[in-house]
Amino acid sequence: MNFFRHRLSGVSALVLLCAVAGCSSADDDASTVVPSPSAKAAQICRKLDAALPAEVDGLRRRDPEPASTLTAGWGDPAIILRCGVVKPPKMDDDGADAGEADGVGWLVEKQDDGTIRFTSALRVVYVEVTLPKSRAAEGMSPLIDLAPAMKKTVPEGIAD
Repeated sequence: MNFFRHRLSGVSALVLLCAVAGCSSADDDASTVVPSPSAKAAQICRKLDAALPAEVDGLRRRDPEPASTLTAGWGDPAIILRCGVVKPPKMDDDGADAGEADGVGWLVEKQDDGTIRFTSALRVVYVEVTLPKSRAAEGMSPLIDLAPAMKKTVPEGIAD
């Protein structure tokens, strides 16, 4: 993915996501499968977990089961964060949608079930954040709350 060529401003991405997600209906539970990253990535993910905020987009932290430092959640239905995921195939697509939230780049993918999946770009570990259908219209606003922890613990670079 040519991130810089397809970069959207936070506001533009929010408008885009609101338009794309506007037809959502009932919520489905988000996946909470625990990733299996390398030891180096898992170490970074543990640091990220310790730095994550207690609230995201006004929702209190409620980690999904099974409990892991590689996953986190906020609200019900939950905004789910998974750290150490594999590189999504769309990351290599020059036409993929990308956005930036407070200095952190994200690949943006609307899923068939109405959820929105964001995967961090230009960071040494891939971090995935999934918004449930009921929160898809929130756009990138939850990512703004996650940006300080991301910038503090997940260095810029290219993931393995």
